[in-house]
Amino acid sequence: MGEQPIFTTRAHVFRIDPVSKKNWLPSSKQAVNISYFYDNTKNIYRIISVDGSKAIINSTINPSMSFTKTSQKFGQWSDSKASTVYGLGFSTEAELNKFVEKFNEVKEATKGGPSEKGSGDLPNIVNSHVHHDRSGSGSSNDSSNVVMVTSAAKDSQLKYENDRLKIALAQSSANAKKWELELQTLKNNNARLTTALQESTANVEEWKKQLSAYKEENARLKKRNSDSQVGELESQVSSLMQELEEEREKNRQKSQQLASLHAKLAGVIQQASTLNQTLGEQL
Repeated sequence: MGEQPIFTTRAHVFRIDPVSKKNWLPSSKQAVNISYFYDNTKNIYRIISVDGSKAIINSTINPSMSFTKTSQKFGQWSDSKASTVYGLGFSTEAELNKFVEKFNEVKEATKGGPSEKGSGDLPNIVNSHVHHDRSGSGSSNDSSNVVMVTSAAKDSQLKYENDRLKIALAQSSANAKKWELELQTLKNNNARLTTALQESTANVEEWKKQLSAYKEENARLKKRNSDSQVGELESQVSSLMQELEEEREKNRQKSQQLASLHAKLAGVIQQASTLNQTLGEQL
């Protein structure tokens, strides 16, 4: 069957700076797939990650390797064959723990097979710190390198978390501006509708006065004019009554629109308040 994937997760990939041995250099611009592969024909395990067409991790696991968690979401291991230290930044601690469990499981599985001589002996990797405790050997320079690598991992994790917060803050600021613009638009619409409602109410009152005047004129003319003239006036009065009812209906619809906008405005204000509270808690 050849080489087959046995476990896959996603993480940001880093390599230790080969010159300074202090800083992490990102190998991927975003989280990529990290996979454990097993080759049953050669009885070897490898960690492989490909970003686009470029292999950014190709690490054969052997019994002398160790994976070290340097923070809740960041861990590292060294590969002397690749002459580097790999670092992985996960989105959650649970994902990191799963990767560590699989690393230890695969490492145990390699103990029964062939191992590469000297594969865990890089002088500036975390493994030298682990074996230093067991054997009592190792130079002070090695310990300093271990501290620098661990410190660099913590700095990289903090930078990673800081970048995520900056992105979240930028998105929140953009959303806040959007809500602020929409809130202002609603306020303007509310003001226009309030003015229109006030004008409609004033018009209705004016028409009521006119209608009352028409009724008085109609009553007066009834006494003076013939039935035909009265009928014409009654038709006019009926038409005016119909116009009045239509205006009342328009007024009622505008009142409903105003109430709907008030409810929407209250919802937007509540969302803006919740968003500001969330931003406050994150910062």
